[in-house]
Amino acid sequence: MTPAAGLALAAVLLLAPPAGGAVPSQQEVEESLTCQCGCGLTVHSCNHLQCPSGEPIKKEIAERLARGESKDVILAAFRERYGEKVLSSPTFRGFNWLAWITPFAVVLSGALVMSLVIRRWVRAPHAPPIPSPPSAGDDPLRQRLARELEEFDREPDGKS
Repeated sequence: MTPAAGLALAAVLLLAPPAGGAVPSQQEVEESLTCQCGCGLTVHSCNHLQCPSGEPIKKEIAERLARGESKDVILAAFRERYGEKVLSSPTFRGFNWLAWITPFAVVLSGALVMSLVIRRWVRAPHAPPIPSPPSAGDDPLRQRLARELEEFDREPDGKS
């Protein structure tokens, strides 16, 4: 076996999911369930003293684990009793896909809009140059104004 093949095999073994018979910890199951007291935290994280919802759920989880039930069986039982709201993260079925896809879709579409706006700013045509004012000799009205101002300057001050 080559060193590269051995390294690849070690990576596969380390990254492979645990065998189906692995016993979940109580904390792992508690983190998968939302406390029903209204705090919005997981059963494990609920910080209410003598919580009327969290404490019985923790006790039931411990009993079910002692009987050898798997995490999926325990979660299914709680989902059947309380509905989908008891799960701390949505499942990958039905309408719940939207809960998983929406954040990524919003971020990607925002990045797309930003890139389009930035491209438009970079490629925007520059403002046309401001035309210089016409010289005094170009406009007949300006010539007339200049003549009248010269005549006005030549008139004596006393004459009205």
